[in-house]
Amino acid sequence: MDLVELNKIFDVKYGNKFDANKMTFLESGSIHFITRTSKNNGSIGPVTKYNDIDPFHAGLITVSLGGSILSCFVQPNQFYTAQNVAVLIPKNSMSLNEKIYYCKCISLNRFKYNAFGREANKTLKILQIPGTPPSWINENASCNNISGIIEPVLSRNISLADREFKDFIYSDLFDIKKGKRIVASKISTRGDCPLVASIDKNNGIRDMLDVEPNHDGNTITVNYNGSIGEAFYQENPYWATDDVNVLYPKFELNVFIAMFLITMIRKEKYRFNFGRKWHKERMEKSRIRLPANAVGEPDWAFMEEYIKSLPYTKQLVPTRGAKGASLNRQATQKTFYDF
Repeated sequence: MDLVELNKIFDVKYGNKFDANKMTFLESGSIHFITRTSKNNGSIGPVTKYNDIDPFHAGLITVSLGGSILSCFVQPNQFYTAQNVAVLIPKNSMSLNEKIYYCKCISLNRFKYNAFGREANKTLKILQIPGTPPSWINENASCNNISGIIEPVLSRNISLADREFKDFIYSDLFDIKKGKRIVASKISTRGDCPLVASIDKNNGIRDMLDVEPNHDGNTITVNYNGSIGEAFYQENPYWATDDVNVLYPKFELNVFIAMFLITMIRKEKYRFNFGRKWHKERMEKSRIRLPANAVGEPDWAFMEEYIKSLPYTKQLVPTRGAKGASLNRQATQKTFYDF
């Protein structure tokens, strides 16, 4: 693969260099403010038009030159940028797949800037990237068909700011059960049962085995060992290993409430480590902080509505009404960045 300097493929412009504290932020809008964060496509929120200055148009690439160095995104909306954010404009027509490919190529060079204080301001233009995307890039049509993916279930803004939160004891909300070690002879046989282990990726599913599930779907798994505190919603029956706690709800759980809960569970990860594991007995006495209703109970209805108001939640809507039903998620079978 022939490599060329980045400025042979893109015109590199340095962004607006606006300060966030001078921007007027909105609950929703078509112009976003892009900073050096690696989250949320680099956006910290929508803003109003600033001093009649035209924003950059949608479809361009932003690159963080400091902070989360070389965090690189295709911007789906018009945008302004903060300090130390570059904007890449393709010199020739480029598909969305090709732009995403180049974002990945650029971000893979992050290791070159791991020394404290070394930013990419002077070297981005001469960064070596592939001169031509591989032929398979445009074979994956899913990236060109994203118009409906971002839609929320509820088209309204719901805020957490005015909600009262309260601590609840885990054992009051869940029956907590421990997973079970699986014998080596069963690991070699592939099948249809998800094996949920103490990993932090792939919804905790390490493999698919030919065994009978030992836990029901519509439950939450939490790692008490390994990647401690990682939590996942399991829609279908599965086998949980002995490094995993399984939370059976004492209330009516659905995927939307589960998404709220696993976020709050993960926020407790910092309390635990190799020497202080989140075992079953300790979890039963632990507390989780949740929105409370007028009578001081967990406000499950609010949690569900809040999650439904977030982008992409239409992808969580079940295709059938039964608990543990298969969900209508759009997933790509082929790995897009097959480097």
